[in-house]
Amino acid sequence: MVYLFIGEDIVDESGVSKKEAALNNIKKSHLVQGTEDFNFDIIYAREASLKYLQEKLLFLPVENKQRVIIIKSTQDLKEECRDFILENLDKLDKQLVFVFDVVNPKRGDLLVGQLLRKAKVMRFKEVRGMDTFGLARSIDSRRTDVSLRILNQILEEGERPERILGGLRYSWERQSLPVLQSRKRLKLLLNCDLEIKTGKLKPDFALEKLVISLCSLG
Repeated sequence: MVYLFIGEDIVDESGVSKKEAALNNIKKSHLVQGTEDFNFDIIYAREASLKYLQEKLLFLPVENKQRVIIIKSTQDLKEECRDFILENLDKLDKQLVFVFDVVNPKRGDLLVGQLLRKAKVMRFKEVRGMDTFGLARSIDSRRTDVSLRILNQILEEGERPERILGGLRYSWERQSLPVLQSRKRLKLLLNCDLEIKTGKLKPDFALEKLVISLCSLG
């Protein structure tokens, strides 16, 4: 059995975690009371190696037909672990109950795509993905720290630098900006594009420099 938790956790006014409550219900459904300590494992994706993951899969249930394994922050799994799960998702031992906890799925994530089709999905607080237009709005408000965080998220989701530059330009072309301000922004965009294409700066650094410069424009 495979479950997919997707979204941020929700904690109600009494302090109860919705994800924790859902996980407890899964444990009650699959584990005999009193055997949880032997048949339940938490794997933290960012720290998990392929060897560690495989070892956990080999453990046999104790005084129970199944074991429950939850992978926290599944989106942070190392590539080798993701590949292993994708290759073996249909072959997982019936003695295992997997819970994949995905907080903020990345665009085009193959593993999440497979899980959405095969797992019992439980949705929590959805995280709205950022895009270039959100970045443009943040730059307009001159919030450098927020703009840099949005830029980093967009890059982590796999957006290409040229599309980010094109999106910023398109967003501002739709606004009625003063001519001088529009020219200053365009010049910074062109300089950033040149720095990336000539290899003068790495794309990430060039874009960070651009965002800081744009937020500092008078």
